[in-house]
Amino acid sequence: MMKKFLVLFGLFGFFGLGAQNYHPIYAPRKPVSERYFDTLIVDEYRWLEDISSPETQKWVRQENAMAARYLEAISDMTNAYLAIDRLRNIKYEDDIKKGPYYFNLYYSSLYETPALYFRKNMKAEYEKLLDPKEISDTDKIIIKGFEISKDAKYLAVIFGRNGSDWSEIKVLKLPSGRLLSDHVKGVKYSGVAWEGNGFYYGTYEQKNKFGATLNNKVFYHRLGTGQQEDKLVFRRKNNPLANFEFKTTSDERFFILKEIDEKRGYYNIFYKDNTEEHPVLKPLWYKLKFNVDILDNRGDELLAVSYKKDQYGLGFTFSVRQPTVWKSIIPVDNEAILLDIVPFADRILALYQSNQHPILRVYDYAGNRLYSLRFPPAVSVSGFQGNPNDRKVLFYMQSYTIPTVVYEFDLYTFERKLLRKTSVSFQYKDIEYKELEYPSKDGTMVPMILVYNKKIFLSGKNPLILKAYGGFGVISSPSYDPGIVYFLEKGGIFAFANIRGGGDKGREWAEAGRGKNKQKSFDDFIAAAEYLIQHHYTSPEKLAITGASNGGLVVAVAATQRPELFKAVVPVVAPLDMLRFEKFTVGHFHIDEYGTVKDSASFRRLLQYSPYHNIRKNINYPATLVVTSENDDRVPPFHSYKFVAKLQNRVQQTNPVLLRVYKNAGHYGPDTYLGNIREKADIFGFIYYHLTKH
Repeated sequence: MMKKFLVLFGLFGFFGLGAQNYHPIYAPRKPVSERYFDTLIVDEYRWLEDISSPETQKWVRQENAMAARYLEAISDMTNAYLAIDRLRNIKYEDDIKKGPYYFNLYYSSLYETPALYFRKNMKAEYEKLLDPKEISDTDKIIIKGFEISKDAKYLAVIFGRNGSDWSEIKVLKLPSGRLLSDHVKGVKYSGVAWEGNGFYYGTYEQKNKFGATLNNKVFYHRLGTGQQEDKLVFRRKNNPLANFEFKTTSDERFFILKEIDEKRGYYNIFYKDNTEEHPVLKPLWYKLKFNVDILDNRGDELLAVSYKKDQYGLGFTFSVRQPTVWKSIIPVDNEAILLDIVPFADRILALYQSNQHPILRVYDYAGNRLYSLRFPPAVSVSGFQGNPNDRKVLFYMQSYTIPTVVYEFDLYTFERKLLRKTSVSFQYKDIEYKELEYPSKDGTMVPMILVYNKKIFLSGKNPLILKAYGGFGVISSPSYDPGIVYFLEKGGIFAFANIRGGGDKGREWAEAGRGKNKQKSFDDFIAAAEYLIQHHYTSPEKLAITGASNGGLVVAVAATQRPELFKAVVPVVAPLDMLRFEKFTVGHFHIDEYGTVKDSASFRRLLQYSPYHNIRKNINYPATLVVTSENDDRVPPFHSYKFVAKLQNRVQQTNPVLLRVYKNAGHYGPDTYLGNIREKADIFGFIYYHLTKH
């Protein structure tokens, strides 16, 4: 017995030593000076932007190897990997109905990306339709989307390689799954819209891996032909920044194209009526100052939703012959944000969110509300796909701590039928959700959700993770996260703050945290941390912050502006050098969100909060794990490289700063089943270790 005890002690001692065995890998300083107006900026790590140089690659390999050893040791100490693997347990995505079939993405291998499966009805067994290895056995193929032709004979599959945002399209014959010769490349941020014996798609120019994404074009591809024969449908020669969205109505009568000019702040919408003798693209609305989405048609009438600046969303119908005459069907609700409208033959589903509560409503085309259902807080409700004449549709519910549950909803009786429960390996009924509001720096009340186990004692020293997104008017929707459940099982608290910049409280809420108001978004997040400390949910020694993409920027800004509030910081795929962000990939599309260095006032605001430029020499910043992916061509990984290099290369920095770079992955991280678990174990293990170590 004593021998076993000594062996265990030795193991834990080894892992503990591994976790403490942190040695910064200093990157050499190579100053580059650049003048912005009257300010000289010295960038000591510009050389790391050349990710293909041998020196950069060597430094990244060393950083990644050290981080992997450190994180694996922590994972073993905290049981993070095994616990999250036990809690993950779901190996498939939600059922998606397209045409007569049901589709699903399923991890048929723990080491590969999901394969595409389908079945002919909800009672049938799923059959494999497309294995990613059929496309390539060398690249990591990620299926991003798929669309079925109107006659249900073909399926266009959109996929990417190794995590890149650049995509390709192949076509399958249904129901056999046979791959046809059609192969379209150079696709980016585009869906597929079928029409007749082919489909529309969008491309951008690709200059290099991180070059600016410019010159959007829309093409039509006819089945059985090569891409070089595809017909150019629309481009804007004099505006390389313009981008386009398009769709065909469910009966393929109308093709709709929307031109988005973010720089000038307007929308142009065009249509083509395929019942005309000579169908051509015609203007419908020109230089709209607010967004309109056309959803589908009902004979001659089109159903649309508008988002004027003073509205939360209005559903209406109109005729292309009188496009300025709108008939309101779904009225504005000033207490709820309109998330989605799904039209059917004589019913319309409308999904709202009010103060973190989803609301489902059913209308008829006369505008009568037939049904309304308010869901609990902090759940996501999605789905409702189907064909126009369907009577029943599927929808899905999930939360931070409950995996997806599938329901069938009757559009006429409004009956909800549970189709698929999900078993979990923890006591989900012991988990409590608490809604609250807290005051920000300027007195604005900000919503926040707390999640914790009912049985824990709120001592003021509870380990707590604070998270937010707060950008682009995005309405944050919870999804099941086994890492959060792992943290709650360890006695932790999870908090999500719906800060300004997000869309959770409407357009004004989003505008109040973007552009010249971006600092208010960061103020809201910092105020959330202060509130949680002041109200004895946690303390600075027990508080960690994390967020991804724009949420990662929020986290990094908070850490550089108020480092004394936090013990651990984990920004994921975050833009961190805000003076250089607009120069690469899609950064120029986000000038309205962040600003531009081409304007002096905007430059000063960016410099004031850019995390990379606000690292101070005499501060020992909290333990930091910076997570990125080598093929992230939305927020290039060198943002993370430069931030880590500058943090590490200071005498005062004694808390660990780690760089974790995932191979063959993009903006959304590892796409394999085990890779996803590894990422969550890295993040949540790191946080738990640093919040509980003594």
